[in-house]
Amino acid sequence: MTVRAVDGINWIVGWLLAGLILVMTVLISWQVFARYVMGDSLSFSEEVARFSMVWMTMLGAAYAYRYGSLISVDLLTSLSGPRVARVLRIVVAAASCLFAYVLLSEGLNITQRVAMQVAPSTRVSMAWLYGAMPAGAALMLLNAVAILAEDFAGLRDDPALDGEGSA
Repeated sequence: MTVRAVDGINWIVGWLLAGLILVMTVLISWQVFARYVMGDSLSFSEEVARFSMVWMTMLGAAYAYRYGSLISVDLLTSLSGPRVARVLRIVVAAASCLFAYVLLSEGLNITQRVAMQVAPSTRVSMAWLYGAMPAGAALMLLNAVAILAEDFAGLRDDPALDGEGSA
């Protein structure tokens, strides 16, 4: 799988994240309106908003990881030279691959175990909620592999040259 294909998947995920935040905004706004103006609350809106938030968290973390938007401690990379910084990036990406693999396999296991349970308001399978974990882990694994591929191909820019670490 090429880095370009992974970036295409991330483009789709970006739009999915935008859609999920739109769903959450509309449902929560409607819930507030229904409760305080109409005097009656919706039975499903909080649950759907909660499900959306879980999916946004898992997919959003993997999406942010790809573009280096997650919070990180980069003291070692900023104090070291370009070669050591590259080795550190590779080690971190490899560790991320391992973490994502464990999260993916355990997430699939948990999702299978809760598949027969249903959500109280929407009556959908809880697998829809717990499926966010393996989906996010799979995206994180793809993104970590893409980061490794870029580093090994020499396509990644050196963050020390971007001015981020300079004083």
